[in-house]
Amino acid sequence: MTQLFSKNDKSGLTRDLIEALFPMFEQASAGGIAVDRQARITWINASYASLLGIEDPAAVIGEPVRRVIPMTRMPEVVETGRPLLLDIMEYESQQLVVTRLPYFDDSGKVMGAVAFVLYDDLQPLTPLVSKYRRLHQDLVAARKALAKKNRGTRYSLGDFVGASPAALEVKRRARLAAGRDMPVLLLGETGTGKEVLAQAIHALSRRAERPFVGVNVAAIPENLLEAEFFGVAPGAYTGADRRTRDGKFQLANGGTLFLDEVGDMPLALQAKLLRALQEGEIEPLGSNKVARVDVRVIAATSRNLETMMDEGRFRSDLYYRLNVLEITIPPLRERLPDLGVLCEAILEDIGAGLELRAEITDAAVSALSSYDWPGNVRELRNVLERGLTMGEETGLLDADAIFKVLPRKSGRLQPVGAAQPARPLAQVLAEAEHQAIEAALVASRGNRSRAARILGISRSALYEKLNKLS
Repeated sequence: MTQLFSKNDKSGLTRDLIEALFPMFEQASAGGIAVDRQARITWINASYASLLGIEDPAAVIGEPVRRVIPMTRMPEVVETGRPLLLDIMEYESQQLVVTRLPYFDDSGKVMGAVAFVLYDDLQPLTPLVSKYRRLHQDLVAARKALAKKNRGTRYSLGDFVGASPAALEVKRRARLAAGRDMPVLLLGETGTGKEVLAQAIHALSRRAERPFVGVNVAAIPENLLEAEFFGVAPGAYTGADRRTRDGKFQLANGGTLFLDEVGDMPLALQAKLLRALQEGEIEPLGSNKVARVDVRVIAATSRNLETMMDEGRFRSDLYYRLNVLEITIPPLRERLPDLGVLCEAILEDIGAGLELRAEITDAAVSALSSYDWPGNVRELRNVLERGLTMGEETGLLDADAIFKVLPRKSGRLQPVGAAQPARPLAQVLAEAEHQAIEAALVASRGNRSRAARILGISRSALYEKLNKLS
């Protein structure tokens, strides 16, 4: 059968045929419009003009169609000569179901295009649209399940818990990174959640249904790093497998490669990584053939790469290649307002595994805020797990339970003499009292009787003040 809309077809819809079809289309549609080969409006009927809110149809004749209908795809039809038989077009608050057809002259050149609004209300199509959405959701779910089974992600952006300004800024930059297919460098101390954020960026990106492959550079012996990254050709060295062994770049092809602790990468491998990123190709160990790869790289480190560059331990060209978009994840001690929601999220996760309803009191959260958390969120989880383990399955963590498992040494630096803005005296006194109670509880390791003696108040008065803080 002849294809009416093939590129070289000269027997496509002609202007005469289109004009012959006009009466039928006008009768069956909610509006019609035509454009010339420059995508300028040559005709529009009254019903379409009314639908678009145009009082005088003649006023738009000769206007570029996109100036009148910003979301139209008519210029695309004119440029390609291909019809768009069914499409949903957004116009202000309306969703219009439209069909667009090109028409040709006798030599087969596109002369223009016509479009008709088949439905100006999606209600008649609800059963069909609902079925499509269900099928599409099932397909997406199946693909995600397959991705999770085969090198997918476990975390989303919701797993990076926090509502402090610092946490919200991290999430904002993560969404920015997800919308752009560029290298990302995550900077932060150990335990701050760099891998969680890397997986979240991948899950939000257009590569979400493709593999996410993570590799901890610091955990792989230096003599195996090249093979781990770029793969091994059959018989590359004595004892090597006779089959090709894919490296992380091949496994991540089409998806995301997460390089954790990239600052621990030796200089020789840094040069090869740079070439792979620049050229989009790799050469497996023992092979003389290059393989093309399409990989989005997210790198992370707890080291100061700029200092390492100054010392000659990290290539500056690789640094600038990786650091197209930088996201600095603040340590937990700099976002203590997030402690409460972090504890709730962690305890919910721990409790689900233990089939236990775990809770924490406000006083316990205050106790946690007295520590500087060098291990960050990872250490916080460890402390909460130990607290629950030693709590004899009560599931409730109070200040006493926290102080029993909280590390005794804290490197928290208290600011001295820092300039403070003028505030109401009542607010200053309330904060000073809160800090004094917190310091007394820390000094007494949670023993409230000793804390009351330190503060010079009765135990009942201390309990009353703690209740007000809750």
